[in-house]
Amino acid sequence: MNDCVFCKIIDGQIPSYTIYEDEYVKAFLDISQATPGHTLVIPKKHVANIYEYDEELAEKVFSRIPKIARAIQQSAPDILGMNIVNNNGELAYQSVFHSHFHLIPRYSNKDGFSMTFQDNSEKYNQEAFEQIKNKIINSLEA
Repeated sequence: MNDCVFCKIIDGQIPSYTIYEDEYVKAFLDISQATPGHTLVIPKKHVANIYEYDEELAEKVFSRIPKIARAIQQSAPDILGMNIVNNNGELAYQSVFHSHFHLIPRYSNKDGFSMTFQDNSEKYNQEAFEQIKNKIINSLEA
């Protein structure tokens, strides 16, 4: 895509701090560096989001993430954990519409990165969970 910043990075039109690259993926430091070592892993094939992956592309991209994550973790002894984040759609905070995975090293609970999840469990009973489950299962079978 001509206007995609990640496609331009893949093509070398925009420089990046590449840490891993092969024929299917490119991994490079995110310019925001939420924490030191914050890396983006992107497929070289332009797909906007997770919904556009086929099984082959998913295998090529996802199978490389653990190797890259281990390399990041081993690069600094003070990395104690890692968040792996994939946002899909504007409402889910996707800002570049070329699929990408954030590998965010965690150093402490005061390292500047946070995620929170609201507990809505009191809003659901067994019937509600069953309805949600069945809708998803029916979509898998379609």
